[in-house]
This record gives sequence, C-alpha cells and structure tokens, in this order.
Amino acid sequence: MKTTLKTVMLSAAPLLAATPVLAQEAAAPDETGFIFTTLLFLIGGFLVFWMAAGFAMLEAGLVRSKNVTTQLTKNIALFSIASIMYWLIGFNLMYPGDGWMIAGWLGGFSPTSLEPVGLEGVEPALDYASVGSDFFFQLMFCATTASIVSGTLAERIKLGPFLVFVIILTGLIYPIEASWQWGGGWLSEAGFADFAGSTLVHAAGGFAALAGAIVLGPRIGKYAADGRVTPILGSNMPLATLGTFILWLGWFGFNGGSQLAMGTAADVADISRIFANTNMAAAAGAVAALLLTQTIYGKTDLTMVLNGALAGLVSITAEPLAPTLFGSLWIGAVGGAIVVFAVPFLDKLKIDDVVGAIPVHLFAGVWGTIAVIFYGDASLFTQLTGVIAIGAFVFVASLVVWLIMKNTVGIRVDEEAEITGLDMSELGMEAYPEFTT
Repeated sequence: MKTTLKTVMLSAAPLLAATPVLAQEAAAPDETGFIFTTLLFLIGGFLVFWMAAGFAMLEAGLVRSKNVTTQLTKNIALFSIASIMYWLIGFNLMYPGDGWMIAGWLGGFSPTSLEPVGLEGVEPALDYASVGSDFFFQLMFCATTASIVSGTLAERIKLGPFLVFVIILTGLIYPIEASWQWGGGWLSEAGFADFAGSTLVHAAGGFAALAGAIVLGPRIGKYAADGRVTPILGSNMPLATLGTFILWLGWFGFNGGSQLAMGTAADVADISRIFANTNMAAAAGAVAALLLTQTIYGKTDLTMVLNGALAGLVSITAEPLAPTLFGSLWIGAVGGAIVVFAVPFLDKLKIDDVVGAIPVHLFAGVWGTIAVIFYGDASLFTQLTGVIAIGAFVFVASLVVWLIMKNTVGIRVDEEAEITGLDMSELGMEAYPEFTT
C-alpha cells in the first residue's frame, strides 16, 4: 500500500514536537564512540574466550585417550588461573600508564579496579572504552599464551607444576614482555609493530613451551636410539577438527577486536577488512599444508592441514589490516608451509611437541612479525629486535622456572604413570571409561 504525504506528516508530528528535547540531548557529550568501542571489546573478548574451548578440543583430539581428561582439566584450570592473576597484577603491570617502576621496561604491581556502577562520580574518556571491557578483552590474550604451552607438554607433565608455571607466566612473564609494546614501553618507542600479537602472544607462548619441552624431555617411545621417530597418533580427529574451527572463529575476535576502536565508519570498515584478511590467511595456510603433505608424503595429513590453518592465522596476526586479500593469502600460505617443514625439524632435534604448537605459534609467529615489513611501516631491524628481545626474555625466564621446579618438586610423572596414562595417575578419572578393556 502506498504511503501518502498526509500519512507521513501525521506520523512525523510527534517527532517534530519533540525536537527541542532531542536538541538538548545532542548537546550532551558524544558517547557513541565509547559505547561502540566498549561493545567491540566485549564481543571480541567472548570470541577469544571461545578459543579456550578450541584449544581444549584440539588438544583432547591430538593426545591419546588415556590423557584426554588431564588436558581438559589443564585448559579450564589455566584459564581460571589466568583470570585471577591478570586481575591481581597482570593488567596494571602490562598497562602501567604513569606507574612505571623502570620506565619502558617494568610496570607497577597492583590489582585492577573497575569504574563504579553507572559511572557514578567519574568522567571516563569517551573516546575510548570502559576499563571493564578493556580488562576483559586483554585477559583473553593472556590466557591464550598459557594455552599454547599446555599442548606441547602434554602426556608427561605433572598437573601441579604446570599450573604453578601458569601462575608465573600469566602474572609476570607475559604482562612484562607485552608492556614493552602494548603498554607504551621501549619496543613501542622503537617502532616495533605487532598488531594483535604474532610475537607478543603466540611466539611468546611458543618460547615458553619450547623451554618446557627441552627440560621435560620427550615421551617414552617417541624417539628410538637409532634416530627413528615413532608417530604417536591422537585419539579423536573429529574433536581436533572441531577445535580448529572454534579457534578459527575466535580469531576474528582476536584480530578484529585489536582494531581497538569502533566509533567511526572507517573503524568498522577496517574491522571488516581484518575479518576478510584473517579468514584468507587461514584458508591459504590449510591449502598449503594440504598440497605439501600430498606432494611430499603421497597422502594428505589432516593434522598438518589443521595446524596449517592455525599457522596461517598466527602469521596474519601481526598485521591483519594493511595487506590485500592476495597479500593475506601468500602470508598465510607461507605459515602453512612452515608447519610442514618445522614439525620434522623438531623431531630431528628430539624436541617432542605433542600438538605442534611450537611450529604453529613460535615459528609462524616469528614469520608473521617479519612479514609486517611488506605492508606496514616497520623496518626489518626493528621487527627482529622485538622478536629477539621477547624471545630471549620469555625463553630464559621460562627455562629458569622449569629448571627450578624440575630440581625441587619435579615436573614429570614417573614411567609407570606415563604408560598408564595421566588421567588415572593424576586424576583417577578417564575421558572414555566405557572403552577401557
């Protein structure tokens, strides 16, 4: 039915009468940017939170059935510990503002405080977002760093010492190195660029995992005396695939939320560009791994394809905005190829990484950070400086913690417990009891 001019005028009459009220409201401070950026942090945050489920499912699928419950326990425990430690000291250590203890290098130690209910008595900077949303979003990155370590050290590490390491990693190690860039520290001043954390989150988690794997040693039967590598297959490929898709989904919040602003049309357009580039890199990483494994081994390796997708995601994380779709494709494809060659390289070194987290997060994270030079403003020297500084700090600090625990409380289960499985030896609870013979 057509709308007549008379109908329009009659329907508009109440609005015209309210014009003075609307004019008064328009005179108030513009809260639009504050509202939408806060919303971006909250939506991005719970997408990244969903990555915790992705890590849990991926690890549950790639370990043997006798260790599944332990991996699930580690994942929910590490996220919970990270939440508490990041509130207690991590957030303010990572974002010191004017509270640097050593300018550019070390922030202050204090718990996080939120705005009062209803913003009563405060005047927040309306060009940014609420403290609560910022804390929530940044916490997810902290927890992700710890999740990376979990999979590498699976099937032979004691639960207690692992969780002690998580306390130190999420409360101290990660916030300190991240403050050098995202907290306005010395790397930020030097011009280092890492949009969403290829090095600050992923390579950092990979360096911590590498230190742990070296100290912990490989699983029983993984490497023979003559140098042969014995494949130890995962228990559930559907779960591993589900975990990869969940991580892929969560990465849109990881990279998209790192735009850190949604108050203008330009910001929203950039976020959509980040989503498209993130997806392209993941797809290219998966296809590269698929083609390479088919070419090299004569058969496609699903675990390599899954990790190829994740490596593509890690690779684009350092700069998901500036590249074209083609740029994202080749950056992600290189990441997928890195995984295919890095996994056997680690095996030659007899470094046992159960889920392939070191190739995915460390190697591809370093590659992604270097790839910024092709589309961003950073120099190769500056990018390498950041990678080396963060890598050295995280690796050495983690190595010290692992060695102290190894020589005091011990970090590895005994041989009988490892053969039986950590589910029964550590927890007394199996993931699939009906299949036990």
